[in-house]
Amino acid sequence: GLSQYSSDPRTEWDLSAYSTREQVLDAMRNLRYKGGNTFTGLALTHVLEQNLKPDAGARMEAEKLVILLTDGKSQDDANLAAQTLKNLGIEIFAIGVKNADEAELKQVASEPLELTVYNVLDFPLLSSLVGRLTQVLCTKIKEKSNKENADIPVNTGPQLSPTDLKISAVTSKSMHLTWSPPPRPPKKYRIVYYPSKSGTPKEVVLDGAVSSLQLSNLTSQTEYLVSVFPIYDTVVGDGLRGVTSTLPLSSPRSLRVSELSHNSIRLSWKAAQGATQYLVLCSAAPDGAED
Repeated sequence: GLSQYSSDPRTEWDLSAYSTREQVLDAMRNLRYKGGNTFTGLALTHVLEQNLKPDAGARMEAEKLVILLTDGKSQDDANLAAQTLKNLGIEIFAIGVKNADEAELKQVASEPLELTVYNVLDFPLLSSLVGRLTQVLCTKIKEKSNKENADIPVNTGPQLSPTDLKISAVTSKSMHLTWSPPPRPPKKYRIVYYPSKSGTPKEVVLDGAVSSLQLSNLTSQTEYLVSVFPIYDTVVGDGLRGVTSTLPLSSPRSLRVSELSHNSIRLSWKAAQGATQYLVLCSAAPDGAED
């Protein structure tokens, strides 16, 4: 579904209006831009009261995701309206363009902000966000689907939800996760992790008495999304989510040249941690460069 807003929000189409990708793209091509003021709080209230209702196509069992796109600071209280949506389990992604207020974007968006807040300098740069945003959105929907397929109801009560996810000891191939268990210990934990830009999600199941995990065999210099779900006999608690990037591979250092002759050079360097082989490339300097 899509709504535009200035001082008066306007529904362009509801969730039930189109059923194919091409229909949505056609509607987008025919969209007329609505200029004017920036009453973001009013717009979020409009979405809640008009667009996320069953008669507008909202399904009770479906994950509710709202993507806010704004190019300015709100002229009313956007935070209060956003908190109302978030209290109802609706996740908000905030995308700022040009003159958007980043502090306000972070207030409006759902946690973790590393996954839900984006800001670009101009509208053409929005295309650079599509890949990552698509991956994050689709993964959230898949997580919801996995819970439903397990035929386990979701419980959002704080008694059943872990807190304070910390990611530490990050290397090029590993990271360490710790979290605070909920007041009521779960039977098991399900940890899902995957590269944010591509890749198949992997998962680990732990005993409910454990509240830490070492992730190994990761890809270097890659951003990973991590989710921790507590599993009980009859319910699944709210998941914790985090994001971090693995370090680059270690590099050789202190390259030294010695034993020069008319047709040979000896090179030496400090070893790169974990390296099993080295590739040495040599080429003649271009004309005019120092020998």
